[in-house]
Formats: sequence, C-alpha cells, structure tokens
Amino acid sequence: MSTLSLRLPGSIHRHIREIAKKEGVSINQLISSAVAEKISALMTEDYLEGRTKKAKREDFKKILSKVPARKPLPGDEL
Repeated sequence: MSTLSLRLPGSIHRHIREIAKKEGVSINQLISSAVAEKISALMTEDYLEGRTKKAKREDFKKILSKVPARKPLPGDEL
C-alpha cells in the first residue's frame, strides 16, 4: 500500500466526505474506488481503440448479413 498526499478544494473534500459517509466507507476507500473505476474506463477505451484499428469492414458486413430481416419488436420501433 502506498501513501499519497492530495490537495483538494474544500468543496470537493466536503462532497467526498458526505458521499463516503452515505456509502458507509472511508474517504480513502471512496477515493481508491473512484480512481480504480477511472483507470478501468481509460484502459477499456484504449483496448477498444486498439480493437477497432484491427477491424475489417468486410468482416463487419459479413456478420451483419447474417442478421435476419424482420419487423422490430414492440418498443424497438424508434
């Protein structure tokens, strides 16, 4: 485990304190979880960008050609 000093504006600190209390976790746990979620989102974005660079339009069209032609299900019309 590492220690990190962090300077935050008072308003953000108040929000963090309130949310942590509401969630029943420590401020450290809340911040750690928030950072982990952000890292996960960024890594997922990088992964998907890498996958799109490898994609071939012909393969995509081939997959879509297998989708049956039918009317949309109720609720999917829009």
